[in-house]
Amino acid sequence: MSNAPAHVPEPPAEGWRARLSLYWQLVRGDRPVGTLLLLWPTWWALWLAAEGLPPLGILFIFSAGVWLTRSAGCVINDYADRWLDPQVERTKGRPLATGAVSPREALAVFVAMMLVAFGLVLMTNALTVWLSVAGAFLASTYPFLKRHTYLPQVYLGVAFGWGIPMAFAAVQGTVPPLAWLLFLGNLLWTTGYDTWYAMVDREDDIRAGSKSTAILFGEADLVALGVLFAGFAWAMWLVGSRAGLGIFYYVALGVAVVLVLRQFWIARDRGREHCFEAFLSNQWVGLAVFAGIAGHYALG
Repeated sequence: MSNAPAHVPEPPAEGWRARLSLYWQLVRGDRPVGTLLLLWPTWWALWLAAEGLPPLGILFIFSAGVWLTRSAGCVINDYADRWLDPQVERTKGRPLATGAVSPREALAVFVAMMLVAFGLVLMTNALTVWLSVAGAFLASTYPFLKRHTYLPQVYLGVAFGWGIPMAFAAVQGTVPPLAWLLFLGNLLWTTGYDTWYAMVDREDDIRAGSKSTAILFGEADLVALGVLFAGFAWAMWLVGSRAGLGIFYYVALGVAVVLVLRQFWIARDRGREHCFEAFLSNQWVGLAVFAGIAGHYALG
């Protein structure tokens, strides 16, 4: 751990509205892109498992669960990174980093959101409930890995993709090979876009002693990203083939590939702002794939 300069905490915000505003920032309520990046693969899985619009109750459970678990994940991430965030330009203004929210408050918010999410899962079946226990473990442990391994982005891919087997379990009562193929595609995609994200903070992370795939890949980062995104496209092509999806899906997948290629053009100089823009554009990649899946079943 680096010897960071002493950080003077901000005084606690006064009034319940000010506290709610801080909690809203803590759960990234003002930044919905992360929720969309988790929502799209979950919806991919729900539509594939149901071969069309899933039961509305399950759709609600998983959509609400995505927001709750993503928000809880942001909280535990900030809790784990409270030693790091004050040293990173992009994160030094977060409520935990400034001391405006205490670690104890953050843990309370995390536990409350995870309990509500678990309550929703209890309305499904036993297999989904057991899978959710593993998902809770993944979400809770991911943020602590960046101190110990250069592969936290891969672990995030596992955590962000865990809604896929859960969705199949909730709809079909089983997790077929198609679910794991989709999980693989999402793992490669998530590792790729979170590497863009890590490239934004690479210099700060090196100084602070944090680890990431961006640091691991070094000057070969764009090549490694090319391999990851090519693997994603290949896996999603196989998903379409195994699921019997038609031309509408493959056209949408082609749009997703074009959007990914555009990311490489945007971030070709590896600038912070450009890498962040490349990361953000993945919300549209996820939407394109979802449009292809949903469009196939709606029009087929």
